[in-house]
Amino acid sequence: PESPPRRHCPQAEVLWLMAAKEKWLAGDVDGARSTLMEAFAANPDSEQVWLAAAKLEWENDERDRARVLLAKARDRAPSARVWMKAALLERECRDFDAELSLLDEALKAYPAFHKFYLMAGQACERPVPAPGSAPCVRTDKRLGDAAAARDFYQRGLRRCPKCAPLWIGAAALEERAFGATKARSILELARLRNSGNPRLWLAAIRLERRHGNAKLSENLAAKALQECPDAGELWADAIASAPRPARKGKSLEALKRCDNDARVIVAVSALFVAERKHAKARKWFARALALEPDLGDAWARSYAFELVDGNEGTQQDVLERCVAAEPTHGELWTSVSKSLEHARADVATKLKICAQKIKEAEDA
Repeated sequence: PESPPRRHCPQAEVLWLMAAKEKWLAGDVDGARSTLMEAFAANPDSEQVWLAAAKLEWENDERDRARVLLAKARDRAPSARVWMKAALLERECRDFDAELSLLDEALKAYPAFHKFYLMAGQACERPVPAPGSAPCVRTDKRLGDAAAARDFYQRGLRRCPKCAPLWIGAAALEERAFGATKARSILELARLRNSGNPRLWLAAIRLERRHGNAKLSENLAAKALQECPDAGELWADAIASAPRPARKGKSLEALKRCDNDARVIVAVSALFVAERKHAKARKWFARALALEPDLGDAWARSYAFELVDGNEGTQQDVLERCVAAEPTHGELWTSVSKSLEHARADVATKLKICAQKIKEAEDA
C-alpha cells in the first residue's frame, strides 16, 4: 500500500523521517530503507533525507553503503553538515587519511564553518594508536603533528575569531606542548576579543587550577562573575570549587542570579548529596532534569547519585528516562559520546560510562 506521506504530503520531510524511524525502531530495517527510498523520490535534494539514509546504514554496520550515500549527498544536497557527517564516518572507520582529506575539501567549500578546523586540529593531535589497537589508515604526515594541528587552529581563528571552542582547543594544544604560559596568553587574547564569554573565562580558571595557581584562579573567577553575572556554568564551577564551609553561601548567591539554570541546580544537588540529604538531592536532580533534559551531565550526576544512595528502582527510573530524553549536551557527556572508543555506544552505555567517570573523579 502507498505510504501515508506519499499520499497526503510527499514534500513533508519530517513525516517521512518519522515513518522510517518508527520502522527502524520496530526492527524493520528493510522497511525503513523502503520508506527512505520513497522519500528520496519525493525529495531528491533533501539534506535531512540523505543524512537519515546514511545514518540507517551506519547504525546497522553497513558502512560502505553509508559512505556511498554520503558521497552522493555531497553531490546532490551539499551542506556543511553533510561534509561533517562524511568525515565523522571515516573517523569512526579509523580511516584517518580519508577523514583529513574530506576536511581539507570541506574547508575549501565552507571556509567559515568552525567545526571543520576543530575536527582537523583534533585529527592532527590524535596520538599514534597503541600497539594491538584496532587497525587504522594513517599515512598522512600531518596526523600526529602538533604543528599541523596548530596551523588548523590558527586558520580557524582567523576565519572564526568569535568561536570559543577554537580558542580553547588552541590553548589546550599549547598547554600540552609548552605548559601554562603560552596557553594563558592565548586565553587572554581570546577574552580580549570576546568579552562576556563564560566558556573562555572557565577555561582560564581551570588552566590556573591545573597548574596549582589557586590565588590566580580565584581572582579570575571573581572577575568572570563580574563580567558574566548570569552565567550558570561559572556559578556551578564556583560552588563546586569553593571550600566546603563556603559552598552553601556560594550556592545561595548562584540561585539569586540564575535559579533556573540546570548546571547550578546540579551543583546545589551535589551539596545535598555531600550533606547526606538524599531526599532533597533527588528532588533537586529531578528539577535540573526537567529544566534541561538535553543536558547529559545532569543525567550522569543523578544516576551516579542513585548508584550510591538509591536502589534498583530509582536507578532504573533515571536510566530509562535518560534513554527516552536522548541527551546530547554537557561537558562530560560529549567527551564520552564524541570519543572514538565510545562512538557506537547507546545512551544507556554512555550514561553508565559517565557515572563511572564521576565516581572515579570523586574517589581520586
